[in-house]
Amino acid sequence: MVIVFEPLGPIYGYYSRSHRTKVIHINENIPHNKQFSTCAHELGHAVLHPNENTGFLKLNTLLSTEKIEIEANTFAVELLLPDDLFNDQIFSGFTIYDAIEEKGVPLELLSLKIVDGKKILP
Repeated sequence: MVIVFEPLGPIYGYYSRSHRTKVIHINENIPHNKQFSTCAHELGHAVLHPNENTGFLKLNTLLSTEKIEIEANTFAVELLLPDDLFNDQIFSGFTIYDAIEEKGVPLELLSLKIVDGKKILP
């Protein structure tokens, strides 16, 4: 797998496959924490949808209702916000909101996070 940082204008990133090479494209001009979450989302596509070239991830497409986008978003949320973050004894004083800011996870995607079989937000 190759990760390429390049100027993409309003596009956060996208996943492509050329021959046998998986490529994650990340916008080099977005904040570091957004690059992190974009990479996690596109990694979700690479793992879950390896033979598809996905459309561009933009801010206004984060809440897409397309099945593959929801799956990639869920993958990213679970990767970036592991269940251990919700154990107050380990991370006292560190809130979920601190975590999503640090990892660049949009608040709107927090509803995809499941801990102990329950969504943390309705």
